[in-house]
Amino acid sequence: MSISETFNELEGKGALIGYITCGDPNLEMSLRIAKTVAEEVDIIELGIPFSDPIADGATIQAASDRALKSGIRVDDCFRIASEIKGTTKVFMTYYNIILQRGIDKFLSDCVDAGVSGLIAPDIPIEESGDLLRASEKYGIDLIFVVAPTTDDDRMNRIIEDTRGFLYVVSHLGVTGARENLDRSTVEFIKHVRKIADGRIPIAVGFGVSTPKHVEEVIKAGADGAIVGSAIINVASEGMGDEKDFERLRAFVQDLRRAAHHA
Repeated sequence: MSISETFNELEGKGALIGYITCGDPNLEMSLRIAKTVAEEVDIIELGIPFSDPIADGATIQAASDRALKSGIRVDDCFRIASEIKGTTKVFMTYYNIILQRGIDKFLSDCVDAGVSGLIAPDIPIEESGDLLRASEKYGIDLIFVVAPTTDDDRMNRIIEDTRGFLYVVSHLGVTGARENLDRSTVEFIKHVRKIADGRIPIAVGFGVSTPKHVEEVIKAGADGAIVGSAIINVASEGMGDEKDFERLRAFVQDLRRAAHHA
């Protein structure tokens, strides 16, 4: 299913986008975690581990480190994506990984794996021409990021080029679970919503960690909430038996319930 179809099917309900790092803590366990999360989210964001994840906080950096130490490869990440069924899938990775594989090869493999979208947070809009043209060729939504430091003119340009949804960084810094959302985050969401003016769904991430956070960002005007570090934290507590997977499932279900009923 495409990203736009996913948002349309929700009929105005907020979307839950759940992030996991492929290969954390190893390929077999990561695949089972990914499938569990995928069953309970509207969109699953699959992170491809990278040695220098500049946009990620301590939790996702640690997850990437565990995955890389386990021997995970980009091919394994495509395998994980291809084995997830019935959920809209997005890759999050850094541009160097895409370039190493080759832009056309990477996007062609996305098509084969049923991946609908791609987030490459370290490529600025001004340097994205090749990737943008190729993504349009293969029908992969290239999702750009805006932050509180993005001025309105640049934000308008990004909105014009982004597809699927606009990734709204809720605060300055890196990813990571937080106890509370700042008032400035709510005001920024409202500001982005006004500028987007219905042209593209907006999804808010970085620090969205609890059902209350999810509800707050949806009520502030977001079309979706992105939760990553908090999901990884639950999974990293140990996934030894069925009770652990049910604990993870229940946590994600609570997040989705908050998104759908905000």
